[in-house]
Amino acid sequence: MAAATGLAGLGFHAFNIGKRPGGLSWLNLFYAAPIGAPFALALAGFFGRCAVRLASGARTLYGWPAGRFLAAATAGGIVGTVGEAGLLHFRGAYHNPAMALPVTIPPIAAGLLGAAAVTQADTPRKAARALLYATACLGVAGVGFHLFGVSRNMGGFRNLSQNLLNGPPLPAPPSFLGLAAIGLAALALMEANHE
Repeated sequence: MAAATGLAGLGFHAFNIGKRPGGLSWLNLFYAAPIGAPFALALAGFFGRCAVRLASGARTLYGWPAGRFLAAATAGGIVGTVGEAGLLHFRGAYHNPAMALPVTIPPIAAGLLGAAAVTQADTPRKAARALLYATACLGVAGVGFHLFGVSRNMGGFRNLSQNLLNGPPLPAPPSFLGLAAIGLAALALMEANHE
């Protein structure tokens, strides 16, 4: 249900962007409904379904070894999340140097996780694990940075009802935490199943 809701939301957001003057343009991608946000809900539903299958004892997902499949799917999810963060941080003009971290560390982690999904070498797995931990920390720290950003809007926390809507969005950074946790679980699953 969550996956279906996320895909439907993706359609609504794409429609919202397309009907605005200028259609699919940078301006509309910056300021219209965020195109990647509903897809995160679809990913949550998809990974939840995978978790249910694994909990019932499955060792494969969609014909692939479970750990490798989860690693590859998580790497793709991280890449999409980085794209959304990059777009919106570009809109924010990278005024804080920390805004570069979500578009540098997670894509490297995704690349290493993808490499770990297709090879049995230890080096990409160890490096992916370290960078996934760093990505998870970014997900937690990002909420603090976004809270600071909300406080800098006119009226700060006294005008919270307006400033929460103006952003930066508080629920966005934890998506890095969630995807990093799934990536770490995929690595552990690969080791446990000797994939």
